[in-house]
Amino acid sequence: MMDERKRRTIGGVGDPVPKKDAPALLSGKPVYVEDIAPRDCLCVKLMHSPHAHAMIEDIDVSRAVKAPGVHCVLTYKDVPSCRFTQAGQTYPEFSPYDRLILDRHLRCVGDPVAIVAAETERQALAAIRLIRVSYSVLPAILDAEQALDHSVLIHPEENWKALVPECGADNRRNLIAAGEDKEGDVEAELEACDIVIDRTYSTQANQQCMMETFRTYSKIDAYGRLEIVSSTQVPFHVRRIVATALDIPKSRVRVVKPRIGGGFGAKQTAVCEVYPAIVTLKTGRAAMIVYTREESMTLSSPRHAMRMHVRLGAMKDGTIRAIDMHTLSNSGAYGEHGPTTVGLSGHKSIPLYTHNMKAFRFAWHTVYTNTMSAGAYRGYGATQGLFAVESAVNELAHELDMDPSVLREKNIVRQGERMPAYYGETADSCAVDRCIARAKEMIGWEQKYPARMMENGHIRGVGMALAMQGSGISGVDTGAVMIRLGDDGMYNMSIGATDMGTGCDTILAQMAAQSLECPVDNITVHGVDTDTSPYDCGSYASSTTYVTGMAVVKTCEELRKKIMRVGAQLLGCTEDDVLFEGDCVQKADGSERIALAKIAEMHMLAGYEDISACVSSGSPVSPPPFMCGCAEVDVDPMTGEVQVVDYAAVVDCGTVINPNLASRQTEGGILQGIGMALYERPSMDHLGRTVSNSFLQYKIPARIDAPSIRVEFEPSYEPSGPFGAKSIGEIVINTPSPAIADAVYHACGVRIRDLPITSEKVLMGERE
Repeated sequence: MMDERKRRTIGGVGDPVPKKDAPALLSGKPVYVEDIAPRDCLCVKLMHSPHAHAMIEDIDVSRAVKAPGVHCVLTYKDVPSCRFTQAGQTYPEFSPYDRLILDRHLRCVGDPVAIVAAETERQALAAIRLIRVSYSVLPAILDAEQALDHSVLIHPEENWKALVPECGADNRRNLIAAGEDKEGDVEAELEACDIVIDRTYSTQANQQCMMETFRTYSKIDAYGRLEIVSSTQVPFHVRRIVATALDIPKSRVRVVKPRIGGGFGAKQTAVCEVYPAIVTLKTGRAAMIVYTREESMTLSSPRHAMRMHVRLGAMKDGTIRAIDMHTLSNSGAYGEHGPTTVGLSGHKSIPLYTHNMKAFRFAWHTVYTNTMSAGAYRGYGATQGLFAVESAVNELAHELDMDPSVLREKNIVRQGERMPAYYGETADSCAVDRCIARAKEMIGWEQKYPARMMENGHIRGVGMALAMQGSGISGVDTGAVMIRLGDDGMYNMSIGATDMGTGCDTILAQMAAQSLECPVDNITVHGVDTDTSPYDCGSYASSTTYVTGMAVVKTCEELRKKIMRVGAQLLGCTEDDVLFEGDCVQKADGSERIALAKIAEMHMLAGYEDISACVSSGSPVSPPPFMCGCAEVDVDPMTGEVQVVDYAAVVDCGTVINPNLASRQTEGGILQGIGMALYERPSMDHLGRTVSNSFLQYKIPARIDAPSIRVEFEPSYEPSGPFGAKSIGEIVINTPSPAIADAVYHACGVRIRDLPITSEKVLMGERE
């Protein structure tokens, strides 16, 4: 029986099955927004502000509205005046309601001035050139260090509002969020320490650079409602955001998510959905907006730039006693994700060193500036904070003349320990110690640390960093799944989670196959439609595997009970006398059985509804995955050029649901982290204009730049997760920056504390 059951569940948990959408994508099927949009869609284009801070004194669209092919020209006078946020977060959003669809007050270069809809893109762009605008240019704040309590107010409007006052927001101070979290007497502990590392680190505003730019089309459906088809990670949040902005009920909005060509957090922000939506409401026509690559790099939602001041106190034996950290986050012109990203910079870095810690303090401020608005990006603030804390730990190791791996092994959190800086949660599954040990073996740490001279005069150094993340947002995130037994014995699974290329449709189907003891091909997964899909917060915060995965498990349990109940009735016995056997229900004594297809058919012939179940799930905890990353870099001391030649990573994400997808997630995240560490350098001129507006100016690692990246998994078992699983989506981007920075230091003695690590910085550091 066990061999037969194993055969039936091929493709279940732990199997490296291909992604369910792979055939459609590889064969070029029409699955993306532009593929399925109506051919007669109006083309929507935006006129952008040329100024970092200005007021519109006068705007004349008389010539534009008469231009050939133009159907609609909208200014701030023509749109609702309801404040909203583009942040795709659970209501009530922590991000302030500080946007209008179009505003007379322009707060950054690129802010929309007008919306134009025409039959073709050429006609729309021609009409934009006919619009005449008079601006009153205002003083701009481009530096986050100067923003707090500045005399220039970026959001002086009276109808600005913060739905969560606990965030500490105050638009009269250019303040989006402020707060402090602490335990113990930090100052006393630091005073008692033998050594205190006191450093400041900074990270830049990275672009997500997903292959598919922002795009949405909208139309009026058969019932007179607004239907939005968008490349988004958060369909249900988009419905609320659009309804709020347009001042219409949510019931009048339907959102459908097709396949997504990448998101990495960028599409957790509703960057473009409101623009075609209002055009459709005004004209009754289907309308579509497609951001150019330049627009996606100048009017989007990049990572928050942060400056972190860290004080880390330890004894001579390496015992870390206290960590004090302050983060200043630059949210740009609007507050999307500002209050939440900043929290992760400390809450998902400091807890790594709980074991001997006596006290911690984490304080933060998030401010407005007249720069492009920031948003969500894989790692969501933890990436920035881990660069700071892990770099400080590496600097402590140098001051103590101690191997940084040994220092970590002495101080890391252990399984079962409470983590005060991680919302007081307990590490119920933690294999970070084994991750360190295995990563050292993979990179050859004992042979290569700290550095070695090469025959060509280059120097190779190694560096290490740890990371932790979360698995959804505890007490907030929910996911739901509905599964129906078809009359052919197959299953139809409807989810509200968003597959953005990560393969969540596949792993959720694998969990269902494991729970229902059937091949994964017996599970058909239906994508997100807010009219028919069960509610799900969306794909962000590393929530899908853990949160929605548990909803799959619970739904399958409920469905099995219903199938057994109907099967028992058809077999003429009680539920206690039958067994669920994957493809059938049989009597416990083996004397009689009935196939699932027959159960479904007879149940429907009897006039009953389909046999189905729908269960939602959330969690009061957010168990962190852990990771150790080791980098080997090659430094040319003559030019300062740095190349990563080898990267070894070991991840504890609990039970690995699909090894192939988990490995690709990890490899991709590491390469993104290498880009953040070495290549990605957003540039802005003195007028606030983003000049790194294409891949010619904004360098990301190409295939030729990719080093040897080797990934392994160190399993643990998370009792609150589906089949013992935790998340993996975000943690994988977090270790490269601090590991590479330390490897560079070991190679040439130059400590880089502000990213990216460039050859110029290395050369200047060598000369100093």
